[in-house]
Amino acid sequence: MTSEAPDYFQPENGMVLTTLLIVRDVDRSREFYQRVLGATVVRDRRPAILRFHNSYIVINDEGGPTDDKPDVRAQAPPDSTTLSSAMNIRVTDVHAVYEQWRSRGGEFLTEPKDHGVETRCYLRDPDGYLIELGQAGSILAEMGRVAAA
Repeated sequence: MTSEAPDYFQPENGMVLTTLLIVRDVDRSREFYQRVLGATVVRDRRPAILRFHNSYIVINDEGGPTDDKPDVRAQAPPDSTTLSSAMNIRVTDVHAVYEQWRSRGGEFLTEPKDHGVETRCYLRDPDGYLIELGQAGSILAEMGRVAAA
């Protein structure tokens, strides 16, 4: 079952959860998420907003403090080997999505690896944010759900 994202600007139930990414180059990142992941651009910049299935990715520039966050600096990850957060995307066929995103230029760290509870793999966006692509395995039985054949 797939569901569309609620309206970003006027959510039907009063709220919508999004992922904010601070990046070095908004255009480059917007193009990556659109081309590789297939996200739909809702707004081009300041900030860029992309619909991704039942959620949104918000992409904005680095910058200094603002009046509503006076001691906070927005900054992209310092390097691609330090993990402080990751986008986790769950799919029903990890191998098919892996091949699709690879064919669109996605560069994965490894092919999907079976870890029993799930099969997963990772790719990085242009700023080094890690994106986990996974498919449930035995965790479905642990959670009392039946895996679809």
